[in-house]
Amino acid sequence: MAKDKKISSFSAFLLGVDGMVGSAIFLLPGSLYAKAGNSLIGILFVSGVSALLLALCYAALSSETKQNGAAWLYAYKEFGRFAGFEVGFFTWFQGVITITTEIAAFLTSLKLFIPQLSDKLVYDIAGIAIVLIIAIIGLMGDRVSSIADNIATFLKIGVLLIFVLAGIWFIHRINFVSNAHYSFHSVNNAFSNAFYMFTGFAFLPVAAAQMRNPRKNLPRELLAVIISVTLLYIATVVVAIGTVGPSIAHSSLPLAIAFAKHFGNLGKIIITVGTVGSVLGVAISLSYSTPYVASSLANEHQLLPQFFGKKSKSGAPYVAIIITAGLCALLILSGGYLFLVPCTIIISLVQYFSTSLVMFVKQWRRQRHQEQLPQGAFNLRGGILVPVLSLLVCVYILVNLKLKVILFGIIALICGIALYFIDKLITKKAQIKEQGLGK
Repeated sequence: MAKDKKISSFSAFLLGVDGMVGSAIFLLPGSLYAKAGNSLIGILFVSGVSALLLALCYAALSSETKQNGAAWLYAYKEFGRFAGFEVGFFTWFQGVITITTEIAAFLTSLKLFIPQLSDKLVYDIAGIAIVLIIAIIGLMGDRVSSIADNIATFLKIGVLLIFVLAGIWFIHRINFVSNAHYSFHSVNNAFSNAFYMFTGFAFLPVAAAQMRNPRKNLPRELLAVIISVTLLYIATVVVAIGTVGPSIAHSSLPLAIAFAKHFGNLGKIIITVGTVGSVLGVAISLSYSTPYVASSLANEHQLLPQFFGKKSKSGAPYVAIIITAGLCALLILSGGYLFLVPCTIIISLVQYFSTSLVMFVKQWRRQRHQEQLPQGAFNLRGGILVPVLSLLVCVYILVNLKLKVILFGIIALICGIALYFIDKLITKKAQIKEQGLGK
């Protein structure tokens, strides 16, 4: 038997779809429609193309390394330890804030049945309690995480298909008629927030080492995943708008409300249960994997402070779990779902921008100095065109985010830089101490 079992093309496809489809498609269409109206359908298409450009940079870089492709690895190899440390920090922090966002989505979904969650104090207490529970689950190992992830996958894809296939028969053209006007800034902001629906695309290139013939299959899988998910999103939004019209605007649970219009409370329950189950499953799965990312970066790559890598007797990275849970609790207190979504986007932009920049530098060198691709690597055609477009996408998303979200990103960046120099100081003191003991 082979030492490393390779995943099939179909398994890779499901892995990619699972990584991309999350709470956003269940909760965001209402607020996005309020900003862009029917243009939301086009925005989803453009977001899918933008995600594909970024994903191609990941695919090309992951095919050049024998290790699992990760943004911090590309930055470390091209720009050195500081860049690798910062991108590694933001990769872990993206996991932290995504857990928090999914918990916020879970609580938002439950408001239909538990109105008391609209009270800020009740919401905060419930959120912190869930953080503690999933942190404890994270200590139990990957079995619970794997089960939760499988349940979440089944629920979210199943519910979306039910919504589209059942709701398509209730679409009325009149529901696409609207006299509302939307500013250019409002539509741009909708695009930036809509991109949250696609942030999971980076997961598939990371798993490239587990695929059969990644040079040939990864670009094809990325194309298939992003096209499929984009079409699913567009179909879902078309059905949602087509069944309830402009009243979808500002709804925190647009799919549940749309389904309830034609299927009553049963329809509302079906969509809400699917939403609640899927987002909680994603949160539990991430609560297990995110601390292990921090532990791995600390122990195996020295790209986070060593204390992140401390483990219990059972092998659980308890320090990383505690820090992750603590930050999740603080973020729960900072704001609701619609605030956390753009915060997740700005944190993810760090690794997207760095990966695109690495790809640009490599493509530039190959054009100028006729450098050869590593054997078996994916040849990204077009020279610097794709990475330049990817960089422009990152900048465009950034400038259309709200000021308070940009400030959140700046504070996170300052914390990351401070952590780097603190780690450097601690490491230097430890080395001096070892040298003193050696004498």
